[in-house]
Amino acid sequence: MEPEDFAADAALFARMRRMWEEVDPAPADLVDRMVAAVAVEDLSREYALLTLVEGAMAAVRGDADTATLQFSDGTTSVLLHVSATESGARRIDGWVDAAALAIRMVQGEREWSADPGEHGRFAFDEVTPGVARLRLVVKDATGELREFQTPQFEV
Repeated sequence: MEPEDFAADAALFARMRRMWEEVDPAPADLVDRMVAAVAVEDLSREYALLTLVEGAMAAVRGDADTATLQFSDGTTSVLLHVSATESGARRIDGWVDAAALAIRMVQGEREWSADPGEHGRFAFDEVTPGVARLRLVVKDATGELREFQTPQFEV
């Protein structure tokens, strides 16, 4: 293509843009709404609420032996109780308040899966101490499947 072809194309596109801006302009708040929609999606996926709950048993057994973690994205909540085993590994008992179809604990390249039991209960045995993340596939109130993912947490 010749340089004058590029200039002609640019002029044509500029005329088309002006025409569409007059005929069907974008809503004034479109950019703000899109930024908000993306931010909400990121919040629900990556920044689930993490709350460390110190239980009364922690003082008896020692602060390093147990921890209770709660994660929520406003629709689904997960409660985890992490305790040390005699072997030095961790046992994680969990409960989810949504219909979970798949539950996975991811830690680097390792992955554990658990079957949800009655009342949303699940457990992972002999988890290596370190940073982990929980991933679930849950069915929402409308019957749609969606992924729930916690931020990383220390096991």
